[in-house]
Amino acid sequence: MGNDKKPDEFEIIARYFAPLAAAEPGALGLGDDAALLQPPPGRQLVVTTDSLIAGVHFPTDEDASDIAARLIGVNLSDLAAMGAKGLGYLMTTAWPHDISKAWIAAFAKGLARAQSAHEIYLLGGDTVATNGPLSLSLTAIGTIPHGCALRRNGARHGDGIYVSGRIGDAGVGLRILRDELPGGDDINRREAVDRYRRPLPRLLLGRALRGVASACIDISDGLVADLGHLATQSDVCMRIELARLPLSPLADLIGGALAAATAGDDYELLFTAPAKDEAGVMAAAKDARVPVTRIGQVMAGVGVEVLDDAGQSLTLDRPGYRHF
Repeated sequence: MGNDKKPDEFEIIARYFAPLAAAEPGALGLGDDAALLQPPPGRQLVVTTDSLIAGVHFPTDEDASDIAARLIGVNLSDLAAMGAKGLGYLMTTAWPHDISKAWIAAFAKGLARAQSAHEIYLLGGDTVATNGPLSLSLTAIGTIPHGCALRRNGARHGDGIYVSGRIGDAGVGLRILRDELPGGDDINRREAVDRYRRPLPRLLLGRALRGVASACIDISDGLVADLGHLATQSDVCMRIELARLPLSPLADLIGGALAAATAGDDYELLFTAPAKDEAGVMAAAKDARVPVTRIGQVMAGVGVEVLDDAGQSLTLDRPGYRHF
C-alpha cells in the first residue's frame, strides 16, 4: 500500500469522505458525532452491518476500488433480501500504519461510484489506525413500507424455492484470484472474477418480491448453507435438485453443481413463494430484469435435502463457508 506522506484522521475525513456525504443533509457534513435521519412517513428503517478483513475476505493486494465496491455490495445485498431501498451507510475504517494517500483516494473513488449507482450516501462513521490488517466495517441503512419486510421465517410446506441469477461465478472467480485456477475462456474468467470482486445487490428484485415471496435470504455463505438458515427459521425442510441450478459456465472448473452450491459469495437472492404465486415471481423477475429459476420445493420436516441428477439424496460434509 505504501506510505506517501502519512495522512491524519481529520485530513482523511475532510479530503476523501466528506464529499461522499455532501448530498445527504442528515450527514451534517460529517462535522458532528452522529447523523440525523427521519424515515419517510409510513416506512421502517432496515439496518445491517458487515465487515471485511484483508487476507480473510479479500486478497491483501486487491485493488482499492474493488474493495470499496465489494464493501458496499455485500451490505446492500442484505437490504435487498429484506425488500428494502437503500438510504445511506456508516463506515468504520481501521487503516494499517503504512496506508498511503493514493490508496485511500482510490478507495474513496470506488465508494463514490458504488454509492452513485445505488443512490445512497455516506452518513458518518469512524477512522482509526491499526497495527493489524486493513479492516473495514459498513452499516447500511434502508427503508421499507411498514410491515412489508421480507423475512426468513415465512416459508411453508408446498412453497417453491427460487434463486436469482447464476450460482458459482464468484466461487470460480475467487479460485482464479487465489489459486490461479486454469481453464475456461477469457470472457467467462473475467466475468467470474468481476462477480467476486463486485457483487451486484438485487435491490430491485427484492422490492419487487414484497408481497410475493414468503421467505428470503441473500447467498453469502453458499446456496446450501443459506438455504439451511431459511429452513431453520421457517421450521421446514428445503428440498432442491442440483440439476435445476442455474450454474456458472465455469462451474466444472471447481467441481460442478455441488461445489458451486457450497462455494458462497454469489449474493443472489434465494427465496420461497407459494405455488399460486409463481406467476407473480416471474413478473417480479421481469420487472427487475433479473433471471429467476425454480430449484426445488419446501417440504414437511427440517433441514436441507439436496438431490443429485438421479434423484438421490446427498450427504454433504460442508454445506458452505464457515466463519469460525
